[in-house]
Amino acid sequence: MSLQTTHPVCSPAPALLRAIASGWNPVCHITYTRDTWVKLLLSPSEYAFDEAKLLCQKSSDTWVAWVPDYGEVILDKSYFYC
Repeated sequence: MSLQTTHPVCSPAPALLRAIASGWNPVCHITYTRDTWVKLLLSPSEYAFDEAKLLCQKSSDTWVAWVPDYGEVILDKSYFYC
């Protein structure tokens, strides 16, 4: 799992990585759409917001998003709250 971005970003929270490694498989039944604001599990920088606006779906598990005071990022669904 990797967070792709146009700028360097922090790694996901260790608790999230441990949960995924232990076989945790969350089921999210929310259908996201363009222009939806989502809460990020980890802000991409100490100065960026902890929310992102979904711009367009890149694949079934990833979205191109915009984070205020940071810029455009590619987010895996596991990086924001369902």
